[in-house]
Amino acid sequence: MRIVRYQTADQQARFGWEAEGRVGPLSASPLGLYRRLELEHDLDKVKLLPPILPGKIIAVGRNYPLHAQEQSVEIPEIPIIFLKPLSAVIGPGEVIQLPPQSQHVEHEVELAVVMGKGGRWIRAQHALQHVLGYTIANDVTARDLQQRDNQWTRAKGFDTFCPIGPVIETELDTSDVLITCRVNGEMRQMSSTKEMVFSIPQLIAFISSVMTLDPGDLILTGTPSGVSELKNGDVLESEIEGIGILRNSVTSQSSIPPP
Repeated sequence: MRIVRYQTADQQARFGWEAEGRVGPLSASPLGLYRRLELEHDLDKVKLLPPILPGKIIAVGRNYPLHAQEQSVEIPEIPIIFLKPLSAVIGPGEVIQLPPQSQHVEHEVELAVVMGKGGRWIRAQHALQHVLGYTIANDVTARDLQQRDNQWTRAKGFDTFCPIGPVIETELDTSDVLITCRVNGEMRQMSSTKEMVFSIPQLIAFISSVMTLDPGDLILTGTPSGVSELKNGDVLESEIEGIGILRNSVTSQSSIPPP
């Protein structure tokens, strides 16, 4: 099933489901018990929102060997994890803002795992039972600040630096799906999830050994090689086979607003 969050001109945001270009509401949050209601809107007549508002965003670094190579760093022996703030989340069609503090911002397309059932010390062999589904994310990164700081919070944490969407696909086999990123129609990143250093069950097991995972939490599973600089006016298309395309435009925030 393809889960969305959407808004019409006369309604508040709500969860829904999408099929064959039509959208219908869910009776309740997909994180609990719900029913699918009748398809009632054309997809192009509603505003798609981030498909989930996560409690936590846990991201994984250097989980594709060629990306580690292009960053001139070693492939990790255990997963490298970090947090992105919830204020970084934007949805399909929204604008990534390049902050004035950075001179070099890059895209990082990623498969994102949406947790459906929480837990601590989740075993890898049971991990997928805790997953609601999968969506697309882009771990936008101020690369110059990442290289300058001793930790990654500032570089990864600016507002608008976590586009997600357009849907949550609940029935995706993630063992070998194509993941790509285009900027202004030009291919920049292309790989398969089979190239991950650590699999999704391994990541869930590792992260849940550190912190409790809650329903709705988002895990960003790492980016392939090919990351490149974003410029004012760019159009970013993050695509994952079986999920769809997440489109976002890019604009420069030219100065710091006055107090």
